[in-house]
Amino acid sequence: MSRKKLSRRQFVAATAMSSAALITAPYVRSANAAGKLNIGFWDHWVPGANKASTELVNEWAAKEKVEVSIDYIPSQGNKNILTIAAEAQAKSGHDILAMPTWWPHAQADLLEPMNDVVEALIKQNGEVNGTVKYLGKSGDKWLAVPACIGSQIKGPCSRIDLMKQHANIDVQAMYPAGAPPKADAWTTDAFLKAAEACHKGGVPFGIGLGETSDSVDTVGAFFLAFGAEVVDIKGNVVVKNDNVRQVLEFYKKLMAFLPSDAPAWDDGSNNRWLVSGKGALIMNPPSAWAVAKRDAPQIAEQCWTHGFPVGPKGRFAPFLPYFWSVWNFGKNKPAAKSLLMHLSQPAAVEKLVAASGGYDLPAFEKLTTLKTWAEESPPKGTLYHYPNPHKHQILSISAAGAPPKVAQQIYTQATLTKMCVRYFRGESMEKTLAWAQGELEGFMRS
Repeated sequence: MSRKKLSRRQFVAATAMSSAALITAPYVRSANAAGKLNIGFWDHWVPGANKASTELVNEWAAKEKVEVSIDYIPSQGNKNILTIAAEAQAKSGHDILAMPTWWPHAQADLLEPMNDVVEALIKQNGEVNGTVKYLGKSGDKWLAVPACIGSQIKGPCSRIDLMKQHANIDVQAMYPAGAPPKADAWTTDAFLKAAEACHKGGVPFGIGLGETSDSVDTVGAFFLAFGAEVVDIKGNVVVKNDNVRQVLEFYKKLMAFLPSDAPAWDDGSNNRWLVSGKGALIMNPPSAWAVAKRDAPQIAEQCWTHGFPVGPKGRFAPFLPYFWSVWNFGKNKPAAKSLLMHLSQPAAVEKLVAASGGYDLPAFEKLTTLKTWAEESPPKGTLYHYPNPHKHQILSISAAGAPPKVAQQIYTQATLTKMCVRYFRGESMEKTLAWAQGELEGFMRS
């Protein structure tokens, strides 16, 4: 998932020494002391972002007289996922643990209900989008609190100059800073024509078709844009439908204009593609732009983050939310809930967003117009449309629509990208669909 020189992978390397550090807030002994609290946060890709969360936790701890310890757990090598699994098995560990996307549902039976926290935050900060509900809620139970830290949209980041030169598209006019989009003509057909034009101009779109998160997220948004459902909400395998056939035809055309090695790309490939100056567009959160800002400022000055093209069934953008979960076997649930309320206050969220350079996205609708996104540069306003302030597109996750535990397998196994690659490489449509049906039925059995 994709999350993360300043590339997401290099962020981890640059902060490896601090990632494993145990950070302890001052413990103020008092008759009102509320015990201890152990926290497992995601180890941020952006240098300095962990410092902001530590300061907010320490601020709360000093006020509430709680002794806190924080572990920053990297996602490199799936260490965060391994930690979740180990603590679930041992029924012991952190009181608060950050969980990405699918994992609250995967651990639903072991999580403390968070309705009191989330419902209060929604009342204060506004509603959350459908993807947050899909991933963070089971029936009437909120499994976890939507986290600002780590949540991201993987939308298009275009080169202003190259899109104008080769595709005759002015992305700044289409998505003007400080104003609603003027993007009715930004359709999947227009996207395909632009990809062809940039390919002919020697600056192809850098869209991966591998098995890691960035590739899976992009193809998932296009599947939704075509209404291409492979498993429905009841768990029925419905992959053999016309909408799936239509999106596979679209991707077959698109792949002809992408780098030839796109099926082998990982989550760092598109970042490098943009920073190298080889491409006119990638799908990514602002980490790639941040790399260019540091290492290739002449490229960063030409980058503009904007919305997805609209398809026959709507305009969808990949959204990967993070959550803060509290184990039901945790030792200090009241303190955990109090801290999560503190971290979700508007002032705290604004600090976290600023510390991440606009990378982190709060889930609540009233917190999508913070000044960081309007003021980040160069060029000024380059991130204005990143948080979807005008609700111009539906925030989604690949395979959404299927029951979450099935969708997680579709996502993890990169079933949708594999379908596109198989069909592009010459397999017949019906063979591709038959292969996918077999895979999906296997997921249902497991």
